[in-house]
Amino acid sequence: MSTNTSVASHYQGSVADYWNREANPVNIELGEVDGYFHHHYGIGEPDWSVVEGDPGTARERTTRELHRLETRQAVFLLDHLGEVRPDQRIMDAGCGRGGSSFMAHDRFGCQVDGISISRKQVEFATEQAKEREVEGKVAFHLKNMLDTGFETGCMQAIWNNESTMYVDLHDLFAEHARLLARGGRYVTITGCYNDVYGLPSRAVSTINAHYICDIHPRSNYFRAMTANRLVPTEVVDMTEMTLPYWRLRAKSPLATGIEQTFIDAYTSGSFQYLLIAADRV
Repeated sequence: MSTNTSVASHYQGSVADYWNREANPVNIELGEVDGYFHHHYGIGEPDWSVVEGDPGTARERTTRELHRLETRQAVFLLDHLGEVRPDQRIMDAGCGRGGSSFMAHDRFGCQVDGISISRKQVEFATEQAKEREVEGKVAFHLKNMLDTGFETGCMQAIWNNESTMYVDLHDLFAEHARLLARGGRYVTITGCYNDVYGLPSRAVSTINAHYICDIHPRSNYFRAMTANRLVPTEVVDMTEMTLPYWRLRAKSPLATGIEQTFIDAYTSGSFQYLLIAADRV
């Protein structure tokens, strides 16, 4: 068990340890393009010319293009958070190294709280906030998203960007519903397995093993949301939007070896990439 007091189980300790050790170039080098470090995937059609031309500069070109697609994904999520005033407060649940938190503050000018069970991620993001001189408005906390300790009703919006597969959905949405003000907005972008397909496919199981996660079936999201006063208002199937990103990444010098598994899972229909927006009632 990790000594991290934000973890509540051996499993959470193993997840925290994984992200404390993680220093993958596909995360670090992309963030160095403009200082926004993401821990999620991309959407949109790539500029395929980046894989052509001088091999000596191929890595730089591909890195910039992958980062552009990942930033576009974050913008798409923030577009669904609704109206947020500068005097309100929002939360990035599973914030990684803070890229989306900073983008949210840039857009809304409000207080943003990012939480992670990875001490390394929180320290990295906190240092970024100091360098950006926004530490009074963007704060990062070593906390468990299932039990944050924040006061009830304090958040206007909350999002999970590819982080729900590490927790029980009923426990997660109960805490989010507690934190959200009435009428507040919750948004998640997530990979989920298709209930119509049946049990998780071999590709989905491989992804689970690679990231030490537990991908949920699509239906569990809606069941857990409605049980916790989160009413879905918009659902976007982003599967076709993310496939080009994976095909570019598979051809890039930054490929990690999991790319073809994602492509196979998406194209087989066993795996979907969804955005779900819900209102707290």
